[in-house]
Amino acid sequence: MPQADVIWKNGELVPWDEAKVHVLTHALHYGTGVFEGVRCYDTEIGPAIFRHPEHVDRLYKSAELFYMPIPFTPEQIRQATLETVAANGLRSCYIRPIVFRGEGPMGLSPLDSPVDVAIACWEWGAYLGDDGKANGVRAKVSSWRRLSPAGLIPHAKATGQYLNSVLAKIEVTKAGYDEAILLDEAGVVCEGSGENIFVVREGRIFTPPQTASILDGINRRSVMEIARDLGYELVERDIARAELYLADEVFVTGTAAELTPVREIDDHAIGGGEPGPITREVQRVFEDALHGRDERYRRWLDPVPVREQVRPS
Repeated sequence: MPQADVIWKNGELVPWDEAKVHVLTHALHYGTGVFEGVRCYDTEIGPAIFRHPEHVDRLYKSAELFYMPIPFTPEQIRQATLETVAANGLRSCYIRPIVFRGEGPMGLSPLDSPVDVAIACWEWGAYLGDDGKANGVRAKVSSWRRLSPAGLIPHAKATGQYLNSVLAKIEVTKAGYDEAILLDEAGVVCEGSGENIFVVREGRIFTPPQTASILDGINRRSVMEIARDLGYELVERDIARAELYLADEVFVTGTAAELTPVREIDDHAIGGGEPGPITREVQRVFEDALHGRDERYRRWLDPVPVREQVRPS
């Protein structure tokens, strides 16, 4: 993994290799942390973070759900993120803010452990590969079911909960596929291991609703708005597993994956076995929004102040 120069940790920038935690950190033992995945793009208005306030807001909401008061204001976290990207001299990068319970009393109760905050960024290309974005990926429905809201909080982006996705990802990777699709306990489609999912049938776009144990994806919201702006009917409803195989097109969205077509699921070719026209159109406009090429969506970009390079005299 490529390294950057510095990481923001509890209010100050520290060298990458010095941003460490103690082995008795509560989050290391019990998964008591929440995080975000954010991207900065080199856009027509300079480096800019995509939907930055929405990511900060979701970070705070996840922390609230797990009783973790963040010792900084949302604006301080926003400014710290901009500072971290600028300090590393990056124009395009992936950003990982994380809030976690630090070293404190051992035991299940985290309330007496401090709340630590860190923000890292580094250069990272397409999560499912450039070829996957261009030509589609092969997916498999995992035997592992999506975590239930009866036991945890699917709407929170919490560290420990991602063991569910880790198991699914390992299973399908070992079977030779690119990505996993998870169902809920009733067999209804939820999402990928790290992406929301969309199904195109007869010109309409369907996606699982908030009640389907999904994460409320920020790129999901963006793509839904873009699809409607393009004139497509977009319906949030439960999706049966068989509908994946019968779909004309399928694609997934996420900060890491951006918008990636799915060309095959469980060895069933989707449509013609290549990205379809609706997926292509939505993907094109979405990419324009990410890179500041579409003025309709410029409001989604938070520009990063570019530091001037000081030349030696």
